[in-house]
Amino acid sequence: MKKILVIGAGAMGSAFCVPSLENKNDVTLIGTHLENQLIEELKKKDNFHPILQTRLPKELKIKEFSEMNEVLNNKPDIIVVGVSSLGIDWFIEQISKNFHDNQKIVLLTKGLSIFENKLITISEKIKILLDRKNFKNINISAVKGPCLAVGIANKIRTGVVIANPKIEEAEELSKVFSTDYYKAEISDDLNGVELSGAIKNIYSMLIGASEGLSAPNAPEEIKSKYYLNTASSLVHRSISEMVSFVSHYGGKSDTVYGLAGLGDLYVSALGGRNSKMGKYLGQGFLYKDIINDQMKGVTVEGAELALELGNELRNELSGKKFPLMFNIIDAICNNQKLKINW
Repeated sequence: MKKILVIGAGAMGSAFCVPSLENKNDVTLIGTHLENQLIEELKKKDNFHPILQTRLPKELKIKEFSEMNEVLNNKPDIIVVGVSSLGIDWFIEQISKNFHDNQKIVLLTKGLSIFENKLITISEKIKILLDRKNFKNINISAVKGPCLAVGIANKIRTGVVIANPKIEEAEELSKVFSTDYYKAEISDDLNGVELSGAIKNIYSMLIGASEGLSAPNAPEEIKSKYYLNTASSLVHRSISEMVSFVSHYGGKSDTVYGLAGLGDLYVSALGGRNSKMGKYLGQGFLYKDIINDQMKGVTVEGAELALELGNELRNELSGKKFPLMFNIIDAICNNQKLKINW
């Protein structure tokens, strides 16, 4: 049995608590300083999660942010990062108050970061920030794959990959979290798994736009019936660019064809916020109009990634080698209509 602390009570952090509890682990879910109202609602409604629209297991311990230090003082074996990429600095500030070198960090967060003018993964950023606080022997693993949070919370069968440069660490965590419905493969390609899990958000927007891009002069009824030819073509070309991207930044190309790349791209392209954003872009709407109207108040990871990394990627990569990526970046960052040079 492991003591597991999940920080971040949003959809994915909360859903991850469900398989975490299956192997008789002691699991605590704690909200951020922005989630006090959500935690209060969870407690009042007998663990019913308003975002997931399902009831979390009764064995789950649910705590408010004010109880963070008390929980950390209890020395959890595993700290699970369930905050967004924008919350990583905050996360480090909180755990560093009571962090121990022998604790394992498991990263659910998907994203990349520009840190000191360089593109790095979230695990690299965490290591740098903890190292600057004089912590050594930092053990970080990442969990990525085709896992919509609602599916996990309802025990829908899926597979994920747990990555750690030390394969024995990934293997140990696989035993902790794997269940009959949540199967965890293992990998030593932490870099490639994180890169794949992040960049697929940009390409899932593109594939989401396939209906609108399928035939500019065809009636909407025809496009809605037959756009899958276009979608399949974009999937193929997206994977090709993802392989080049992951390889460029030091990951293994084979990782892209696994659960963190192709698997996660598939589920994201079929549905979700990135795909929905892509659909509107494909219909000819401008990004700023979409976020102020159709998707007001909705966090779209792919769009945020494009905004954060756009300038760096333009400087670092060739537009000829990554035409699809640059098409999406131009549409988001320059607020212009999405166009593909077929």
